[in-house]
Amino acid sequence: MADEEIEIDTDDLERRMDGALTALRGEFASLRTGRASSSMLDPIMVQAYGQPTPINQVGTVNVPESRMVTINVWDKSMVQAVEKAIRESGLGINPQLNGTIIMLPIPELNEERRRELTRVAAQYAEHGRVAVRNVRRDGMDQIKKAKAAGMSEDDAKIWEAEVQDITDRFIGLMDKALETKQAEIMQV
Repeated sequence: MADEEIEIDTDDLERRMDGALTALRGEFASLRTGRASSSMLDPIMVQAYGQPTPINQVGTVNVPESRMVTINVWDKSMVQAVEKAIRESGLGINPQLNGTIIMLPIPELNEERRRELTRVAAQYAEHGRVAVRNVRRDGMDQIKKAKAAGMSEDDAKIWEAEVQDITDRFIGLMDKALETKQAEIMQV
């Protein structure tokens, strides 16, 4: 039994940590930075035909200029629902109607709002780091089980170092993404 090579699935751990990083980047994309971006509307759901639906599935989202987002709603009866969803989203944007087109002028962010957004970004990053640490804990638990099943102390130490290296790499990527996002938010 001691001669058998017991492997830990580091590819699965990396895939799960990468999923946490991807989720963090998606949350960062939804943060308003003072520049128009179609992804800032991604978390907003519209009550369409009795169920919550993403805005990009009820209309075409465009960014015609750096401080304007437009939504060309396909179904006229949905215009009011889309407008209501945007008003209630907490984005701080006042939609303007022009027929079936909803225009969203992006106001300049003031200093206080910028600082608040950097704190929100930091919270998102911390949630991402917690997710990565949870995956790390799962990996360490796999190693403990493998040790109980006959893995040598030396092999266990090698695997623990490997899991820690992967964790450190993804935490570093998250910290770098946070730095970039905070710099983008604070840019005037």
